[in-house]
Amino acid sequence: MSRVLVTGAASGLGAALVAALRARGDEVLATDRVAADGIDLVLDITSDDDWAAAVAAVTERWGGLDVLVNNAGVAGGGRVDVCTLDEWQWITDINLFGVVRGTRAFVPMLKAQGSGHLVNVASLAGLVHPGGMGSYNAVKAAVVAFTETCGHELASYGIRASVVCPSYFRTHLMDSMQGSDELVGQVVGGLVARSSITADDIAAAVLAGMEAGDDVIVPDEPARQAYFLKWADRPAYDAVMRDQAAKLQAAGSGS
Repeated sequence: MSRVLVTGAASGLGAALVAALRARGDEVLATDRVAADGIDLVLDITSDDDWAAAVAAVTERWGGLDVLVNNAGVAGGGRVDVCTLDEWQWITDINLFGVVRGTRAFVPMLKAQGSGHLVNVASLAGLVHPGGMGSYNAVKAAVVAFTETCGHELASYGIRASVVCPSYFRTHLMDSMQGSDELVGQVVGGLVARSSITADDIAAAVLAGMEAGDDVIVPDEPARQAYFLKWADRPAYDAVMRDQAAKLQAAGSGS
């Protein structure tokens, strides 16, 4: 049995992870930015004060933590000349600095107890980088790099770090989509809506990857195929990415 804190737990993958963790017997502190059914603690991941309160709550409840799941995030993106710097700042503060804040808040506790597991939810966009998604790709790639760094830096303290990189799956993440590039929002929204993969599918694969000790968890077959193509046949991967970018540009040429 593990003691686990999950961010962004009100819906989507966060809620699915909470359910899967509890089903296997773990104790879970479910957190989200706003109070909702099933949420144990309000935690805005952009707030240092909220993270300090989360550490205090964990200390009072359990006296320690086994797994921190940095799941909360938002959707965004846009072509490089359409996405604004304010949009870059917004998505970076949530999707990257939210993970950094949570990690910094709990690492002293994990170091002191000599154990722990950081699980950071990134995206396939952290591994492969389609056109029109520069800001989202960049912050998710940064989460991948940050997680790997933590895994190396903290290994001597008995702390593991895993990053989760799913492709499109059915979720309410698009409800958080912001950005000036409406075309990209429409394209991504369509990919999410057409996916046959559920949040429960991803959650089950995440738990399996955690149990297997995977540093990089690529939890679905479309993501694995895309990632494999990139390192197995880079020219073919580049051709696919550039064809997609050209189609996006052609679709937006009248806008």
